[in-house]
Amino acid sequence: MVKKSFRVTNEKGIHAKPATMLVNLTMKYDCDIKLTAFKKTVDFKSIMGVMSLGIYSGTTIEISCDGSDEVEAIEAIKTKLIELEIGREI
Repeated sequence: MVKKSFRVTNEKGIHAKPATMLVNLTMKYDCDIKLTAFKKTVDFKSIMGVMSLGIYSGTTIEISCDGSDEVEAIEAIKTKLIELEIGREI
């Protein structure tokens, strides 16, 4: 299992469009991917789960990946967060 923490820097937080892009990315991987914010953990492959967290600017999130392609998955998610200017690793 690999984990990374990020600070959400986008002023709108993780709203519908970037959430959809991130969920679509996670669905390419076989490993289990979880997103944690506000002491709640959801399946990162579920748009409803991600949106239910209501992640706003300044929120610290943790992403964990567990499975055969966990390292590739966490790195791809990190790259996408930076590319979309949503957050940065802490």
